[in-house]
Amino acid sequence: MSALLIAPTGGGKTLAGFLPTLIELADGSCEGLHTLYVSPLKALSANIAESLSRPIMQMGLPVRVEVRSGDTSGARRKKQQKNPPHILLTTPESLALLLSYPDAAAYFSTLKVLIVDEVHALAGTKRGDQLALCGSRLRVFSPALRINGLSATVAHPSAMAAWISPTGQSADIRLVTAEDGARPDVHVLLPDQRGYLPWAGRTGLGSATAILTEIARARLTIVFVNSRAQAELLFQALWKDNAENLPIGLHHGSLDAARRSRVEEAMARGDLRAVVATSSLDLGLDWGAVDQIIQVGAPKQISRLTQRIGRANHRMDEPSRALLAPANRFEVLECEAAREAVLRHELDGNPPRAGGLDVLAQHVLVTACAGPFFPDTLYAEVRQTAPYSQLSRADFDEIVRFVEDGGYALQAYERHQRLFRDSLGQLWVRNEQIIRQCRMNIGTIVDTPMLRVKSRRGKPYGEIDEYFAATLVPGDTFLLGGELLEFLGLHDTTVQAARGRGKDPRVPVYGGNQLSISPGLARHVREILHTPSAWDVLPKSVQDWLTLQTARSRLPGPENFLVETFPHRGLHYIVAYPFEGRNAHQTMGLLLTKRLEKTGKGPLGFVANDYMVACWCVHPTGAMTDLFSRDLLGGNLAEWLAESAMLRRTFRDVAIIAGLVERNYPGREKNRRQMTISSDLLYDVLRKYDPDHILLRATRLQAEEGLTDLGRLSSMLDRIQGHVDHVALSHVSPLAVSVLLEQGREKIRGGEGEDYLMAEADKLYGLAEKA
Repeated sequence: MSALLIAPTGGGKTLAGFLPTLIELADGSCEGLHTLYVSPLKALSANIAESLSRPIMQMGLPVRVEVRSGDTSGARRKKQQKNPPHILLTTPESLALLLSYPDAAAYFSTLKVLIVDEVHALAGTKRGDQLALCGSRLRVFSPALRINGLSATVAHPSAMAAWISPTGQSADIRLVTAEDGARPDVHVLLPDQRGYLPWAGRTGLGSATAILTEIARARLTIVFVNSRAQAELLFQALWKDNAENLPIGLHHGSLDAARRSRVEEAMARGDLRAVVATSSLDLGLDWGAVDQIIQVGAPKQISRLTQRIGRANHRMDEPSRALLAPANRFEVLECEAAREAVLRHELDGNPPRAGGLDVLAQHVLVTACAGPFFPDTLYAEVRQTAPYSQLSRADFDEIVRFVEDGGYALQAYERHQRLFRDSLGQLWVRNEQIIRQCRMNIGTIVDTPMLRVKSRRGKPYGEIDEYFAATLVPGDTFLLGGELLEFLGLHDTTVQAARGRGKDPRVPVYGGNQLSISPGLARHVREILHTPSAWDVLPKSVQDWLTLQTARSRLPGPENFLVETFPHRGLHYIVAYPFEGRNAHQTMGLLLTKRLEKTGKGPLGFVANDYMVACWCVHPTGAMTDLFSRDLLGGNLAEWLAESAMLRRTFRDVAIIAGLVERNYPGREKNRRQMTISSDLLYDVLRKYDPDHILLRATRLQAEEGLTDLGRLSSMLDRIQGHVDHVALSHVSPLAVSVLLEQGREKIRGGEGEDYLMAEADKLYGLAEKA
C-alpha cells in the first residue's frame, strides 16, 4: 500500500522509505528498474545515493543504485537506458524527459515503487504538478505501483496524502507519523546587550557582530537569509568584522555552480566555520556536523523555519540549536511568534492548489513525443491526479487544441502546428524536430532573465538580474559572490567585470516575489501585540515602543482592523494594519490609491510591508468604512492587471512552460531578451485576437493566486466588515514609523542605509512622543 511518512529531520525517514525496496531486492531475483526516487534537488539525489550505497555494500546486497540528472553524462544515460539500475534517483525534470521516449513503457514496466522525497517542497508548485502528471503516466505502465512520500514538515496531511495518491484520494494512502524528536533550542539574537533595534529595514546588518560571536562559539553554522542580495551584504559585513579570520563561505543560486560545489565540499570536510545561505541549503542534505543555524531576518513561515532548524545536528535525539536575528522591531514580534510556534510543533502553509494549465500543456506534448494518444484516454489519466482532479473537459480540450495548432489566433502559423490527428482520432507529433525541441525545453523552472558575469579572461563570477545589469554604467561597482567587482561593459549576454575598488558598491537585486508572512504566523503576531502580558520576553526598546503606541493610538489585534490617519509634512496619511503579507498589501495599496483618486483625494503614492500599507494624499481622506468595503476588489484590479508589466512577465513564464516560447533550440540557446520580446509580441496578439485564450486565462489565474494574493485579500475584506477601528491622530504613530521609513528606501545603497533609517526614525519618534 502507498504511504506518506512524516518524520522529524534526522529520524531516518529516507532510509525507511527505501527499506521495503532493499528487502524485496535482497534475493537478487528482480531484474530491471524496481524503485524510482524523486527529489527537488540534484545535490540531494547524489547525497542520498552515497548514503544508500553504504548499507548496501555493508550487507552485500546485489543492488545497483544510480543517479540521473542534468549533470549525468550522455554516455552514462545511454548505459542506464540499456541496462537500468535497480534504484534510480532523479528529479521531476529528468523523469519527464525519460517519459518522452518511445521505450518508456518497457523501461518502467518493472517499476514497483516511486519514492517522493521532500513532498512539502513539491506539492502545490509547478514542479509538483509536473511530477503528479508523470506519476499518472508511470501508473499506466505499472498499474500496481506503490508511492511513498517523505517529509518533515506537512501542515495538511490529508491534502498531502491525496497529492501522492494513485487515485487522488487520501483514503488510498497510509499515513505514518513518527514521534517528535528532541525539543529544539531556539532563541532570539539581539544586535547588542542593550537590545536596541532599528525601526525599519530588512538586511539585519546591525546583528553582524553578534552573529560573528555566535559563529566563533560553534564548529559549523549555517546563517540563513531571505534573499540573495541580503546574503551578499551580510557576507561582506561578517568579513569586515572577522578579526579572527574565521573561514566563512557564501552559497546562493546565482553563484557559479562550481563555486557552490566548492562551498558544499568545504562544509563536508569541516573546513568552514559558517556559510551564509539562502534557500539553496534549505532541503535535506545531510550536513551532520552543523552545530546551529542562525536565521537573519524574520522567517515568514513557521514550516520554513522548522525545516531550516532541522539542518542543525540532523539527529532526533539531540536538540537542534537555532538563533533568530530580527532586522527591525516588527521582526522581533515575528521572530518571537515563530519561536513559540516551533516549540509548540505548529506548521503552516496552504494545501496544494489546482494544477497549472501551462504544465499540462507541456505534459500533453511530452506524452505525444513518446507515441500517439487518444484525448479521452489521456483526460481520464490526468484526472486521476490530485492537482487535476477537478479539471474540466473543456479546459483539457483547449489545452490539447493549443498544443495541436496554437489555438484560434495562432493556427495559421506553421511553427505552432505541432500535432496532427489520424483517422482514429489519435494525436501524433508532426516531425522529429518538434520532438527534439520539446525534450530540450522540458521543465517548469523559469529563471528571472539573468546575465553571466565573467572577467575579460573568462573567469566566471556568477549571474546578475538582467534588469539590474541594465542600470549599470562602466565604472560602477557591485557585490557578487562576496567580491567587489567593477562593471566594464556588456557583450551579448555576458557582463564583463574586473576586481573593483570603492566604498559605495551596489547590491544586485534579483527578480521574483518576496516571501510574504504566512497567515498563521501573522495571527500569532497580532495576538502578541494585543496581549501586554506576553511582552515580558521582548527587548525593553520594543516594549517601550508598544507601550507608547498604546498611549498615543491603539494596537492592532486578532479581531479589530486598525486604520490610522494623520497629517505629516503637509500631506494626509492613511496607515492600515491588515497583516496579510507584502504581496496582498501591494495589491491593496494599488486599489486604495485608485479609489482615493476617484473620490478626488489626490493620492500621491503608497508603500507596503508584511504588516501594513500606507497611502498619502493631498486632501483629507474621509470615512474609512467605505474605503475598505468588500467592493474594493472591483473592476479596477482586472483593468490594471491586463495592462501591467507584472502580467506580461507572468505570461512570459506561462508561455515558456507551455511551449509557446522555447528557451532552447538544437545547437543554440535562445537569448533571454529574445524570449521576452517574443512573449510580449504573442501577449499583444492574443489579447487582441483571442482574449480568452487558455494561456491568457492561465496567466491571470497565476497572477491572482500568487503575485497579488487576491484570495487572502478577499478573505480579509470579508473578515473586517463591521470591525474597522479608525483612529484619527495629529501626528504619526509609533507603529507607523516603520512603514513611513520604507518610502524611497530602494535608493539607499549598500549597508549605509541603516544609519539613515535610524536617524529618520528618531525624528519621527520625536513627533510621535509629542502627539
